[in-house]
Amino acid sequence: PPGFVESSCRSRIFWMKLNRLLLQGKFFQLEINDPYAGPVLLDEKLASRCGYVLSEDVWGNPVFRASVLGCHVANEADELFSLTVNIKVSSFSSMRAAVTYTYPMYCSYSSWASREIVCEENYMEVSVKTNVPAVSNDYTVAWMSALPETQNVAYQLWQLMFVSPSGRKRITVSDAAKLGYSFNNTLSRVYLRAPYHSNESDISMVSGVNMNMVTSTSMYRQRWLLLLIDTTVSCPVDGISFTDTSLTWTVPSVIPTLVAQESTFLSKNILMGVDDRVIVNPEEKNYLLEHNETHIRITIPIGAQGGKLKSSISGGVYGVIYSIDLFLEHTWTDADWQTTKYTVIKSITTPFMPQIPTVINNTLPEERLFNVAFGHFLPDVSLVAIAIGNVPFALREAQHHGFKIYETPFSDRTKGFILEVSFDDMYVLKEYVNRNETKYTLLVNYTISVGPEMTLYYHSAEVECVIADIELPEAVGYCDEENLYLAIPTFGLHQYWNLYLGNKLLNRHVALTNGYLAATNSTHLILQIPLFAVGVIYEEVSFQKIKARFDIALRKVRTMETLQMFSVSCSFNSSAFIICHPDGTIMISAQMKTVPAIDMSKTKLRDSSCKPREYNEGHAFFKFHVTTCGTSVRFEGDHIIYENEISYEKETLPGQSIPTITRDPDYRLTVLCYYRAKETLVLGAFASDPSTSPPFGSGTMVPRSNIAVYRRIRQALNVVSRVSKDESFVEFYKPNMAILKRPVEPVFLEVELKDEGPDAELYLENCWVTRSLDFNSTPRWNITVDG
Repeated sequence: PPGFVESSCRSRIFWMKLNRLLLQGKFFQLEINDPYAGPVLLDEKLASRCGYVLSEDVWGNPVFRASVLGCHVANEADELFSLTVNIKVSSFSSMRAAVTYTYPMYCSYSSWASREIVCEENYMEVSVKTNVPAVSNDYTVAWMSALPETQNVAYQLWQLMFVSPSGRKRITVSDAAKLGYSFNNTLSRVYLRAPYHSNESDISMVSGVNMNMVTSTSMYRQRWLLLLIDTTVSCPVDGISFTDTSLTWTVPSVIPTLVAQESTFLSKNILMGVDDRVIVNPEEKNYLLEHNETHIRITIPIGAQGGKLKSSISGGVYGVIYSIDLFLEHTWTDADWQTTKYTVIKSITTPFMPQIPTVINNTLPEERLFNVAFGHFLPDVSLVAIAIGNVPFALREAQHHGFKIYETPFSDRTKGFILEVSFDDMYVLKEYVNRNETKYTLLVNYTISVGPEMTLYYHSAEVECVIADIELPEAVGYCDEENLYLAIPTFGLHQYWNLYLGNKLLNRHVALTNGYLAATNSTHLILQIPLFAVGVIYEEVSFQKIKARFDIALRKVRTMETLQMFSVSCSFNSSAFIICHPDGTIMISAQMKTVPAIDMSKTKLRDSSCKPREYNEGHAFFKFHVTTCGTSVRFEGDHIIYENEISYEKETLPGQSIPTITRDPDYRLTVLCYYRAKETLVLGAFASDPSTSPPFGSGTMVPRSNIAVYRRIRQALNVVSRVSKDESFVEFYKPNMAILKRPVEPVFLEVELKDEGPDAELYLENCWVTRSLDFNSTPRWNITVDG
């Protein structure tokens, strides 16, 4: 087919290349067409013995090379050479139903040097002109060791003698062929082809490079002539070194086994080439060809033109391998050989070089768009799938979802893959951070296919972008005659932040429990707080006037950090109220409507010394502490209740009749303050941080008129009381002993009626504690009042 085969003749080598694209999914074999014996199947053993090489170039194209002195090559006067190859192609590994393409190649080569050496991948070949003087003027060790054997050389038969560290070995050409050697002569030349690392070879180091050497003498005897030809060959087997950026190939300039008289050595020409092409100006391709008296060195940058970078995966790591096919041709002269042309063909592949892919964040915050470049990759890499936020997408699915994915070239002849994802995509993670910022996180897992083997490679990346795109809410506060109001935007509520009353989350349950009313519309939460509801802070309290404030905190949902305080503060006119401060101060504005009216200046608390601070005809204003003015304390459930009463006693004047004496007041107003038992009263000034201030207590006032109350007739009873040390009522304090108790500590009191009358019953009406033995002294603390 057109474009299937390319061929050339470089120096004395046939080059043939097959197009790999036309061989995809197929199997092929090569046959060498012998002009006399017909087709011969090419295998490894035949290739090294007959001067053939079958390999691949760096692009994966099959390459066939053959020496013009190889087996089955038609030779016309050592100048025109032809070789016919059968290319068999089949869809089956058994090669059945194969199609055969016959391809002839021609090569013209007449500029033979006196000695030519070719170092191929799988063989070493030396050919010399037969008209070269048979014996060197300087009798070398090899020649001297060969001379005794000449007496035994067979008549008119070529024989070979190998000299190695293990000794001398003289064999016939046919026996040498069984060992993998090939020897023959043409019209004007004889040649020897040897495999690497044969038993007859030796390894020696020349200028730091290991050389595989076969020292041999070819011998031919006629009646009047004994022909001895030096067919020694030596080729480098290493000399390759690598850095992260380049590879270097080193070959000795002078090889002692090939140059008997080094003083006469003269380098004439050095050429380098890639594939089958000579590079005339290596520096134009960034190649470096340098030589001195000991070395010839070629340095190639990794990735340079002429070679190929190939992607690879090793141990789950992505990397590249660089390969290049080089040849070196060195021509020299010396006293023994007029001219030697020394050609080395070398395919070089670097070790695996890890190259961790990079993720380049080109995100555009102003467009709210992630733009992520993933590279750098060679052309043999393709993106096959991605996962966003652990959700897998094939490329078509990703495009359908709205992700934008496309390839982009880079300046270093690599490529990358661009992924664009909107900040608002459902698979982008969003986190509220700082005061008014959102952190958008894109979690990506790339799946790429590497090389012709289509090996899958996975790489994960995390890209973040923080932008100030959240507007903190601003609350609006206002009041009416009895309530405070806060209007708070609902955007972000419960998503980014919550409302807190002190340290308690303000939810619907708390609002209802505290007596708040909450309503929402499309944009705002409207909170209605009654003046005397829990959580209201009373900044100023005076006669018939209150300045009240209500605070709630805006806190982050996750970190509980307080961002803002929303407050509403108003002044109210109120004719009757009771306020229980966190520090235990009680303020009362009492309204007493009686018939006839009473003198408000003569009202008092239980401690008659506690008079109103301000008053008018119908109101009295009291301010006192829970530890004063005869205030009693008791516990109910989880509350502490402080109780006092405002009373007024009508004066009685002596008259004609016997005066009436009563202990019951004509008018009483009971005052109660409730505090949660787990809250601590703060004595002194208010706390400066409203969010941590203890709550106000709740208070009630209960008026009771006792004019018509049945008055009991009192009599002396035998009653004994004592105080227990604990609730077990086993150990008691001694009588008349001072007992120290904090206001919130319980008192365990036992009262016993000693009267044995059948009609006597014990009802405990009033109990109180004083600081002295005089039970009428003040201050006093009530334990029970009216039972």
